Formats: sequence, C-alpha cells, structure tokens
Amino acid sequence: MAAIPKLLDYVVPEKWTHEVMVGTRVRIPLHGRSVRGWVVEDRVTPPPGVELLPLKAWLGWGPPPALVELAEWAAWRWAGPASFFLKAASPFTVVRSPPTAPRSRRSGNGAPTGFPGELLAQAPPGPGPAILRIPPSTDLIELVLAVVEAPDTVARDGGVLVLVPSVGWAERLAGRLSRRGYAATTDWAQARAGWPIVVGSRSGAWAPLPRLAAAIVLDAHDASYREESAPTYSAVDVVVERARREGSACYVTSSVPPVVLSYGRSVMAPSSAQERAGWATLECVDRRGADPRTGMFSEEFVRLARSVLDDPDTLTQRGPLVCVYNRKGRARLLACSHCGELARCTNCGAAVAQNGVALRCPRCAEERPVVCAACGRLRMKTLRTGVSRLSEEVAALLGAAVGEVSGPGGENPDHQPPAAPVLVGTEAVLHRSRRAAAVVFLDIDLHLLAPRFDATDEALALLVRASRLVGPRHFGPASARVLVQTRVPDHPVLQALTKGDPAPVLAAEEAVRRRSGLPPFSALALISGALAVDYAQAVTTAAAGSEVSVAEVGDRTHLVRAPDHHVLCDFLSGIHRPPGRGLRVEVDPRSL
Repeated sequence: MAAIPKLLDYVVPEKWTHEVMVGTRVRIPLHGRSVRGWVVEDRVTPPPGVELLPLKAWLGWGPPPALVELAEWAAWRWAGPASFFLKAASPFTVVRSPPTAPRSRRSGNGAPTGFPGELLAQAPPGPGPAILRIPPSTDLIELVLAVVEAPDTVARDGGVLVLVPSVGWAERLAGRLSRRGYAATTDWAQARAGWPIVVGSRSGAWAPLPRLAAAIVLDAHDASYREESAPTYSAVDVVVERARREGSACYVTSSVPPVVLSYGRSVMAPSSAQERAGWATLECVDRRGADPRTGMFSEEFVRLARSVLDDPDTLTQRGPLVCVYNRKGRARLLACSHCGELARCTNCGAAVAQNGVALRCPRCAEERPVVCAACGRLRMKTLRTGVSRLSEEVAALLGAAVGEVSGPGGENPDHQPPAAPVLVGTEAVLHRSRRAAAVVFLDIDLHLLAPRFDATDEALALLVRASRLVGPRHFGPASARVLVQTRVPDHPVLQALTKGDPAPVLAAEEAVRRRSGLPPFSALALISGALAVDYAQAVTTAAAGSEVSVAEVGDRTHLVRAPDHHVLCDFLSGIHRPPGRGLRVEVDPRSL
C-alpha cells in the first residue's frame, strides 16, 4: 500500500482470478476504509486460524513482476518505501484493456552506418553498461537506431527502452522515430502492452515493458535524472540495474561521463578529431585585469553581441544570443549608499535581495521596504547583481529587446522562452532554448568555484548544453561560439573544453575524489529534517565499531559515510525510522 509500508494478505474473489497477478493494482478494505495497493506476491499461505478478507476492487494493470522486484531493490538502495517506486511504475488512470502492440520494432531500412553507431562495435561483451562518450553536437537518434537494428537486439524478444532528460525531448524523439517508420511511444498503456520502442524521461526508467531487449540512456550526466524529493533515486542507476537483472544490453551516453558512472567501466570514445569537431568553439575572456567600470560586460562580449544582432539572418536561422548568469532576482547583495551597511534581514540576519520594490529575505521570506536598517536612508547600491537587473543593463547596453528566463533548471524545462533577440537568465535559459546564435556565461566562476563537491560535474553539464545549442565548431558564422567570462582562465574544465577533449578534466576529477574519499570511493547519505536529531542518534549508536561513520555537518543535518553502497544501504535498512514527515534521508547527495 502507498500509505502503509507493510504487507497484508487478502483473498482474490473468483471473478478476478484471471486478472489479478503480481503487479496488479487493487483496492482493499482496511479498518473500515477502502485503500489502494499492489499485489506483490501470490499463492501465499495465511497463518493458521486467520480468515482472509476479499479484495474490494480490481483496478487494472500495474507494473510487470520484474518491476515489482526492482522496486524492492530501489527501496533498499535509496532508503525509501517500495510503494514510492511502484507508484512511479503505475499509470495515472485505470488501465484494464491495453492496446495491441505492433509486431516489429524495425522499419526495414536497415541499421545506420558510421558514427556514432560504429562505437557500438567497441562495446565490451558481458554484463554492465557500455559508456559512450559522444560530443554534444551529435544527433543521438542515429545511435538509437543503431541499437534498435543491432543483431543482438533483434534476436532478443522484448522492447527497447530509451531514456532522455526531459519530457519534451522524449516526445520529439518518439515523433522522429515514428516518422522514420519505427513503432515508438511515450504512453504507459502502450508500453505495458509491449510496444517495440518506449521513450521516456526520469520516470521512464519505470516504464512497464514486459521484457527488455536493450536500454539506452542519453545524456546520462544530466541532473534531471535525479529525483529531488526523497527517496532521491537516480533513473540512470535504475535502468542499469534493470538491464543487469534482465540480461539486456545497456548503453549509456554522455559527452562528459561523471566519475561515479564511469569509474571501473570501459568508456568508448570517438577519435580525437571527431570529438573535437563535435564541440562548439569555446572562447575564454580573462577578467582578472578588467576595468571595474565595465561591470559585468567585457569588450569581447560587446563585440560578439553586436556581430549577432547586426546580422538578422543569424538570428532567424540560428536563434537568439543567450546570456547565462545564475543568480535570480534584481539585486542579490545590497549595501546602503550612505553608510555602507549591508542590507540584512531584521529577523534572521541573512542578506536580503531586492524583489520588485521591496527587500525580501531568501531564508525566512520576511519582506520590508527598501530602507537601510542602520541609518534609515533610502538609497541602496548593488554589490551583487541578480538576473533581473542584469537584463535591464543588457537591454540598455545593446539597445535591443531582452527576454528574461529564470527559475530552477528543472522547472518547466520544455517551456518556450520569450521571443527576443537576446535572452538573459539563469541556467534555466539553457534548458528552455532549442538553439542559439551564441551562448555567453557572464560569470562562469559561479559554477566552477561553487562550494559543492559536484561543482565540476555541474559546470561540465552546462557547457555541454551550451555547446549543443550553438552547434559544432567551424560550422556557421564566426560568431557561433560559447564565450565564458572568468577570473580563472587556467581552470582544468576550461582548458579541456577549449581543446574539445574532456578526458583530462575527467581524469583529474577522479583523482580529486579518490584523495578526498568522495563517491565513487565511498557511499554517502545525508540526514536532515525536524526528526533528524533522534534518528541520527540511533544511527550513531548502531555505527559504533562498524565501517560506517556519522558526522554532524549542519543544523539538524548529519552525514553518514560507508565504504560502498552495500554496506551503507544494509546499514540504513536496519535502522528504525520514526513515524512522521520530519525526516529526509538523501542517499547519494548531490552536494553538501
């Protein structure tokens, strides 16, 4: 059951004996209520003297038995209830009569030849995913078709599961496959009926294919594959484990394979020339000696912007100029122009940001007028600009219409951005744009130097997305480039991607993580919330004398560290969790 994480026995009425099986959704009586649940086991013998109640209703098809077992594994792996994953594998509505699936997944046109399909021949045989390092500008549908038409895939009975980072991408890919003559779908009922090709985003990892012939994960580095709410599962890890259990081939692509994914596995990469050609031209602007009066805008940025805006054909054919600055709001750090006192919250002391005509605290949400709390003056100066203020400055500098795009990267990632020749926004602008004449990171150091252990992975992922928007180097006008303004031009990430070769920075990141004992050289879980103190005490007591260590890293926040996931997950599964919603256990935290 979704509400109660325990198993209960019921008898199946005779009229439903042919419909009810493992994975079926049902409605059951419980203490005078009628609640929903899943059948996770059949032919169970009840304890002596116990008379079982009958099921109240049959609610149609649910996940196949293989996904029920996978949900139990995921509950162990990410310290959450199995019902969470069973719900992810179930339809939103009742499905009692799935459609008839097409007989073949093939179009009859044969497998595509050349890159990137030729990388499949390099994949080592045996269990485990094949990691393919494919440059950003590659059209990945060719790889999907190569997997679908591969002899091993054709020989296996079942469907091909394709995972992509967003719902919009899934719909577009399914449409492209259909137009090429392949039977592809994003629909739950069709997937459950055995459709030959199923395309989905994060929840697609739980697509109910009865049998899996092969699995493909595109852009495996993308953060959208991680569930933000607990349990914080990774769709990439779910698909890899699913393919392992079913003995199916699994292909994982990424322009910059994260160390946690690639460590201990073979990585297939194209030739140096092919890889370099697939990255956009990257230009670094050293801002260490810049005139402070130029503010956020270098001369190189102004020249690039003018070259794009002065060519209407470039805007029409290639898209807008995209500027990235990852701070929301109008002004993120203010000080009084008279006394120099920082604008801080009078309630909690945090720095306040300008929100329209008021000052708002990002920590406690308290608002107050734009008045200095120290001297009462009304005039503030901006020490750290937000994206809203920056949009105004760009519009004044370039004399062009500017559209603003802000919000979390995962929020409405397929929502169309404003129709303007210049877009300024947080990293969300990279997710919502389909193409760009050029991309400018006004301060890439916000990502490169972020105080998080996954800062390198995040910076690489953003540069991959920017490169994909602009297109391959030496293709299009001279203005087609990714320009980054930085005070650390020698940073390994910038040095590597300027050359179109991410291998050195990925190797350096592995060495850093090994020295620091970070994943994949350890397994971590973050405990937080109102009930975290009592739960952490129980964890600390149980960890005494074991391989597991517990450390307090913040207010009501504790970090659990173990040598590997088997030790960590076995340990957490043996700790009793207090009832209530005030506890968050985040296995594999993205940052600390």
